[in-house]
Amino acid sequence: MKNRAFQVQACLLGLALLASCSRDFSTAPADQQAREFTPLEKSLIESGNPFGFELFREIVRTGEDVNVFISPFSASMALGMTLNGAAGTTETGMQQTLGFTGWEQEDINASYQSIMEWLLSADPATVMEIANSIWYRDDFSVLAEFISANQEYFDAEIRSMDFDSPDAPDIVNVWVSDKTHGRIPDIIDRINPTTVMMLINALYFKGTWHYEFNTANTRDDFFTFPGGGSAACKMMQQKATLSYMETDAFQAVELPYGNGSFAMTIFLPKPGHSHLDLAASFTVGNWQSWKTQFSKQELTLQLPKFKVEYEIKLNDVLSALGMAVAFDPSGADFTNINPEGGLYISLVKQKTFVEVDEKGTEAAAVTVVVVDRFSGDPPELMMRVDRPFLFMIREVTSDAMLFMGKIVSVAG
Repeated sequence: MKNRAFQVQACLLGLALLASCSRDFSTAPADQQAREFTPLEKSLIESGNPFGFELFREIVRTGEDVNVFISPFSASMALGMTLNGAAGTTETGMQQTLGFTGWEQEDINASYQSIMEWLLSADPATVMEIANSIWYRDDFSVLAEFISANQEYFDAEIRSMDFDSPDAPDIVNVWVSDKTHGRIPDIIDRINPTTVMMLINALYFKGTWHYEFNTANTRDDFFTFPGGGSAACKMMQQKATLSYMETDAFQAVELPYGNGSFAMTIFLPKPGHSHLDLAASFTVGNWQSWKTQFSKQELTLQLPKFKVEYEIKLNDVLSALGMAVAFDPSGADFTNINPEGGLYISLVKQKTFVEVDEKGTEAAAVTVVVVDRFSGDPPELMMRVDRPFLFMIREVTSDAMLFMGKIVSVAG
């Protein structure tokens, strides 16, 4: 079994990558009392951790060079609930992507249940909340086995609802906002006529640094952009004994929260080395090597205060990682949700929030898996004018152009 710090860091990999006063080190976090983990729990970490690293690498590799903050744990849990409804090659592809190739579904479910229980009890001084829910169209039949598995192992709330009601999106979003303490106010803006189910995971974390930064030491400073140039920032500073390591390419430091069960690990490329190259090197093998090189060092740490709100559609990323069939209307097999078939994943979306200041870190994530029904009929034609557009007014017979316009914003 990998140690507990690794277990938490891998689940919360987004925290690990976002990132002068003297300290009394007599209050350093003590080594946590180890408990005996089952062979199944050990296998979960060894099998599931690659998903987080691969997900992060793929997002960074294919996206723009902008702030990225994801929760592999939230994505994995939402997809783990969905996996209970998959069959055939769809089940195989999802298991491969999540790192559970060859596993029995009951063992996968039991592993998710175990990791949830551990995370929720790891540190009484740190707020860690996990909530799951499944929403389905009120006239859509769902197999009882699918419902019961997600209730038993994921503690999922089950809601049957009129998806055509104008209030339906608001009801879902209120649940999301409540479970993230308002940090993520919404996850959907509408429900399509073909949507029959939404599976949602919400994650909330609030941890206080074991060594808080003294606000008196925070100074106005500058943060340099990848392509050059800089912007003003508030730079925190502290001198403390922390777990530290470095290579020819980067420095790394670990900041513990609360009793030390949770921590943020910050990786800083050295001058002349690219943060993108560093991100590309994030693998389970490298991390296992790096984490053995940390040692307690007294150092001065300067860290900017920051806040990030991030949103990403994960369809293409997850397809590239091996579960493309789940998004294929004619190929997906979710007959363990409804035996009539015709179901596929139309959307996997994640929204995240993180704020880091002198006291600690507040972070939240929501992942929604939207399941639609495909009948084989041509999709309903729709033109949704919800972005900049052009228009003209003309006399039709003479084709005289009376007016032409460009609209980039509208008022209610």
